[in-house]
Amino acid sequence: MFNRQTSGSVVCPSCGKLVGVNQEACVNCGRRNPGMWGYGKVLQRLGKDFGATKIILAGCIGLYVLSLFLDFGARGDGGGFALSPSGESLRALGASGPRPVIFEGRWWTVLSAGWLHGGLIHIFFNMMWVRQLAPAAAHVYGPGRMFLVYLLSSAAGFALSALGGTYLRFLGIIMGGSPYSISVGASAAIFGLLGALVYAGRRGVASHLGRTAWGYAVILFLFGLVFPGVDNWAHLGGFLGGYAVARWLNPHEQERPDHVLASLVLLVATAVAIGLSFVRALRLGP
Repeated sequence: MFNRQTSGSVVCPSCGKLVGVNQEACVNCGRRNPGMWGYGKVLQRLGKDFGATKIILAGCIGLYVLSLFLDFGARGDGGGFALSPSGESLRALGASGPRPVIFEGRWWTVLSAGWLHGGLIHIFFNMMWVRQLAPAAAHVYGPGRMFLVYLLSSAAGFALSALGGTYLRFLGIIMGGSPYSISVGASAAIFGLLGALVYAGRRGVASHLGRTAWGYAVILFLFGLVFPGVDNWAHLGGFLGGYAVARWLNPHEQERPDHVLASLVLLVATAVAIGLSFVRALRLGP
């Protein structure tokens, strides 16, 4: 299954045309290393995004199930039939927000909070959006760079959530959050993917996706303004973060191996952040 191909042709993951497995760049679209060091066929079995979307789905769902099993006690905030983990359980796994980041100094939670969810409906709709947007962003930027957008925009969203909820609390009625609240969910990263697709569209890459993403972003942000309990700071920060990361990555350029390496480093850092919160909860209490 995982045998390396050393000769012959493979299908370029960017343009879908045949190229030599050892070619440095695709002669049709210019994508660098289209054969992926001979493991192109193996990776393509995982999907057009090389399994990146499956990693996100598995990570979020796995941590959601774990948060339900941990449930350190406060079942009054939505446990039971609502299938909502307690606030203590979420904090133990790395929930972010003004309270953890600003008042408790748990700055690393900006990395972990995007993988946690507060209930079954919450994770269901977020994972539906991830399934739609992550492959589209991977098609435009490549799977490694999509992961960079996803992780960095999520961190940007929760950083702005902590800062806005603390220092701009007079906007709390509009933007949501309070100095003592926590925040979780993949929606910051989802807005980051939308921001990256909007930027690609503005640069003339997949313009139709950019227009659609802009429409989705506006509708979802307005939805958050109307319904209570939505962290609009995280949504805004995620969108701006995704747009900024996309500018840095430049959709007109091809993905490089160092992009994949950087995304793996960030993924490991996220796992460390979750572990740090959990160890701290065991030692000091959630």
